[in-house]
Amino acid sequence: MQSKKTYTVQEATKKLEHYCAYQERCHQEVRQKLETMRMIPEAIDVIIVHLLDQNFLNEERFAKTFVSGKFKIKRWGRRRLTFELKKKDISKVNINQALAEIENTEYIEVLHDLAEKRLQTIKETNKFKKKKKLIDYLLYRGWESHLVYEKANELIG
Repeated sequence: MQSKKTYTVQEATKKLEHYCAYQERCHQEVRQKLETMRMIPEAIDVIIVHLLDQNFLNEERFAKTFVSGKFKIKRWGRRRLTFELKKKDISKVNINQALAEIENTEYIEVLHDLAEKRLQTIKETNKFKKKKKLIDYLLYRGWESHLVYEKANELIG
């Protein structure tokens, strides 16, 4: 049986600097990584403080990057983005700042494109079932219900 490698605080700090430099991380991800490296809680706190001081770890920057990426690539709505950030223990202030970066016109455009594309793939002939499938899809992606119902009524009538 092979035992896992143990790290000194300096080695773990270097490893986590690379981990954070490669991609934006939240505090929770860094803490989990350190725990899998079997670091003691005192060392974890020391390393996280170092990463914050050296600007490797910045929750506001993480939230903005997360929102931007998931909105542009996965086309998630504000509700889903908020939910996913809350799961990562991001503060409400940082969540709101990140969501504020999404332009309203772009937001509505993305919803419209997403709804139209999805509508073309729904093979249902019954108008009500078709509308329900579209609504369920958009709600699952985290779009606000009033916008979803408005869009579904506009497209299916």
